[in-house]
Amino acid sequence: MNSLLLVIDMQEAFINENTEHLIEKVEKLIHSNHYDYVVFTRFINTPDSRYVRELNYDGCLGEDKTLVISSDNYPVFDKTIYSAMNDELKDYIRKNNIDKIYLCGIDTECCVLKTSFDLFENGYDFYILKDYCACMFGELRHHNAFQILERNIGRDKII
Repeated sequence: MNSLLLVIDMQEAFINENTEHLIEKVEKLIHSNHYDYVVFTRFINTPDSRYVRELNYDGCLGEDKTLVISSDNYPVFDKTIYSAMNDELKDYIRKNNIDKIYLCGIDTECCVLKTSFDLFENGYDFYILKDYCACMFGELRHHNAFQILERNIGRDKII
């Protein structure tokens, strides 16, 4: 039985007054030795992406995509979509016999939410660590995201 801590998008572009408190908390969580494996995701934007063209989002195009927590000892999975559940991460989970996944990171209403939906729909055993997630746009949006998650994946998946 192997567990994974999946740390979503702890990047400079997503750190502000609503998320900066998460850095120290997640660092402590990583070093708690409660998980067999720890991996990071990193959102990579491109100049021709829909994020730029349709949402006018130009973050994560340059140095602001840098992780704010040292990932030197852990794999980093780059992604160009909201969800962390790409083929590379799925292969990692399978190869390491991971049977329980714990999610934390930024943004609750976006990448954490979409990754949670994908984990649910693909039958993974997972839990979202509510106190280790945050939203750039504040506590209300964070809270609303968890209401949506409770309704769509179940209250028991949120700890």
